[in-house]
Amino acid sequence: MYPTLPKSYKGSYPFKIGTTSYIYPAGYTQNVKMLAPYVDEIELLLFESAPDSLPSTHEINKLLLLSKEFDLTYNVHLPTDISLSDPEPSIRHTTMETLKRVINLTASLSPSTYTLHLSYDEKGLETERIKKWRERLYRSVGQFIATGINSKMISIETLTYPIEWVEEILIDFNLSVCIDLGHLMVYGFDMEKVFNRYGNRTSIIHLHGVDKTDVHTSLDRLSKKNMDSVIGILKQFTKVVSLEIFSYDHLKASLNFLEKSW
Repeated sequence: MYPTLPKSYKGSYPFKIGTTSYIYPAGYTQNVKMLAPYVDEIELLLFESAPDSLPSTHEINKLLLLSKEFDLTYNVHLPTDISLSDPEPSIRHTTMETLKRVINLTASLSPSTYTLHLSYDEKGLETERIKKWRERLYRSVGQFIATGINSKMISIETLTYPIEWVEEILIDFNLSVCIDLGHLMVYGFDMEKVFNRYGNRTSIIHLHGVDKTDVHTSLDRLSKKNMDSVIGILKQFTKVVSLEIFSYDHLKASLNFLEKSW
């Protein structure tokens, strides 16, 4: 038997508080059943694009029923094992088709956002290499949105590079942003600066602790300075905050620490 959270945090903040669909070592439905009474939203982790890794239509229907029973909403993290910037056009095309398939699969859940990685997988930071990567991304995102995707529903996550690298893509295709505060801390970016610049188009914030051994650890591992910055940002935010962590102990500690810090 899995442990349950000690209290509900539904409606506790001016934003929806959520966490991932992998807090317990079980499937999507079991995780949602265990978490739904305690949080406002669940981030469905669809990291792997292989059809047998995705939830079935039957499971999606179960998730829909649970959302109605517990007044729960979802957001979807799109697959991370595919790339819209691959040098090979056929791979970029396959990526677009896969993303559309996942969006169609989960559409009945009315997710608050679909979070997408525009990963920089190049070896090297030469200006020309970055330029070509951005050009491929620009073409691919444009083609993807042209298929009828609601661009505002796609939130581009802050990753290893400055989000300004893809600012033209965000603006030209009217995309949303997923600010991952943990990533900003790990890679040395200014959280307040990023939020001030992109907060008005941010649909979701990913929040987690960071240390030398684990990027997605509990919030109580953050320094007071970093947590003060996090709270300052959250006080200005009213959409979705997802505690992007992957264990019960880390979730319990994070919810408790956030409550005390608030």
